[in-house]
Amino acid sequence: MNDDFIKAKELLNLASTKECNADELINALRLAKEEDENFYMQTLKSLSVNNLANVAVLMPDFMLNDMLSCFSASAVARAVEELESDDATDLIQNLENIDEKKAELILNSVEQEHKKDISLLKSYAQNSAGAYMQTEYLQAFLEESLNSAVQRYKKLKNEGEIEQVQQFFVTDEKNVLQYCLPFGEALFLDFDVKFKELLQDKKTKLINYFVYDNDDIDKVVNLVKSYDLSVIAVVDKDMHLMGRITYDDIHDYLQEQATEQIYNLVGVDDDAEEETVFKATKARGFWLFINLITSLISANIISFFSGEIEALVALAVLMPIVASMGGNTGSQALTVTVRRLSLGEIKFAKAKHIILRELKISLFNGFVFACIMSIIAYVWFDMYALGAVIALSMLINLSLAGFIGSVVPLSLKKLGYDPAVGSSVILTALTDALGFFSFLLLAKLILL
Repeated sequence: MNDDFIKAKELLNLASTKECNADELINALRLAKEEDENFYMQTLKSLSVNNLANVAVLMPDFMLNDMLSCFSASAVARAVEELESDDATDLIQNLENIDEKKAELILNSVEQEHKKDISLLKSYAQNSAGAYMQTEYLQAFLEESLNSAVQRYKKLKNEGEIEQVQQFFVTDEKNVLQYCLPFGEALFLDFDVKFKELLQDKKTKLINYFVYDNDDIDKVVNLVKSYDLSVIAVVDKDMHLMGRITYDDIHDYLQEQATEQIYNLVGVDDDAEEETVFKATKARGFWLFINLITSLISANIISFFSGEIEALVALAVLMPIVASMGGNTGSQALTVTVRRLSLGEIKFAKAKHIILRELKISLFNGFVFACIMSIIAYVWFDMYALGAVIALSMLINLSLAGFIGSVVPLSLKKLGYDPAVGSSVILTALTDALGFFSFLLLAKLILL
C-alpha cells in the first residue's frame, strides 16, 4: 500500500462525519477506486450529505454512475439541495447525460423552491449568461437602510441560505436593478443611510455593470476581465434582477474551455479519458483512423514519384524534412488562431488581416529555412540543383502551412463548428500531402 493511498484512506474515513475539501476528496476517491474498489464503494455510500454534494459536482461520468448505484433518488436530491443553484443545475444536467429517467426522478424529489431555480437555469441556452448564473444573491431596496440590508444578510448567512457575497444588488420595488454597492464601499458609509440617497452621493463608488440573461457567456467573460469584477448582476430584458455570476464561475468556464480545446486539438475525448482503457482507446481510435486515411493519401502521392525516388535516393532522405517543417509551421499558426478565437480577440471582419499576418510570418520563416536547407543539401549531396529544389519546396510548403493553419480554424468557426476539433488532422493531411508533392514534383522537373 503506497503512502498516497494511506493518506487518501485517512481523509476518506473522516468524510462521513467531517466536511472535507472537495478537491482533496475527489482525488482521494479516484485513488481509492484504482487501489481498492470495495473500499471505494463503501466510502462513497458513507459520505455525509455535504461532502456528497460538493464532490458530486466534480465527479466524472463513471463516478456519477457509481453514485447513482449507491444512493436512492431522494438521497441524491438532498445532496442537490445543499448546492448553490448553478452547481445544482450542473449536477442534474450531468446526471441526465447518464440516466435521464433517474435524473428526472431526482429533480422531482428536490424541494419545490430548489426545483424552480434549477428548471429556470436549465431553460437557458448552453452558452448564455443565464445558464451560468446563480439565483442566490443579496438584494437591497432603494427605500431601506444599509443597516436593514446588513441584518438581513446576517440572518440569511446564519440560516445557510446564502454563501459569501461581494455586493448589494439594489433594486426598486418592482425588482428593477438600479446599481450595485460593493461591501468594501459599504463599510465606510453611515449604516442609517438609505440606498436611494447613495444615488446622489458622488463620493460613493457605485457599480453599474450588468449583463442580460441571454447574452453570450463570452461577453460576460470579457466584461469581468476588462473591469476586474468579482461578481456581475444578471437581468432580463426589462432589467429585472435574475441572479449573479461570480468570478469563480468565470474561472471554471475558462478552465473548461482551455482543457476542452487542448483535447480537441489532438482529437481526444476528455470524458472518455476519465473512464476505462477501452473507452479511451475507442475515443482516440476514431481520430487515429482519420489520420490513417490522410497518411494513405500522402503515401499515394509518394508512390506517383517512386521512379524518381529510385533514381535519386537523396529525395527519400530529404522529403520528410519538408513535410515536418510545414507541419510545425502550420501548427504554430493553428494554435495561435484557435487561442485568439477562444478569447474573442478575432472578429471575422478582420479575418483577412489575421490570415495575411500568418502568411507573412510563414513566408519569412520559409525564406530563412529554405536558405539553410539549400546549403545543407548541397554540402550533404554535392548537388546545387538539389539545394535549389528543397529551398523552393520549403518556401512553398511553409507559406501554405501558415495560410492553412489560420484559414482552417477560421472556416470551422464560421461554419459553426468548434475550431479546435479536427483542425490538426486537416492541417497534417494538407501539409504532408503538399510538402511531398511540391518537393517531388520540383525534383522531377529540375533534376530528372
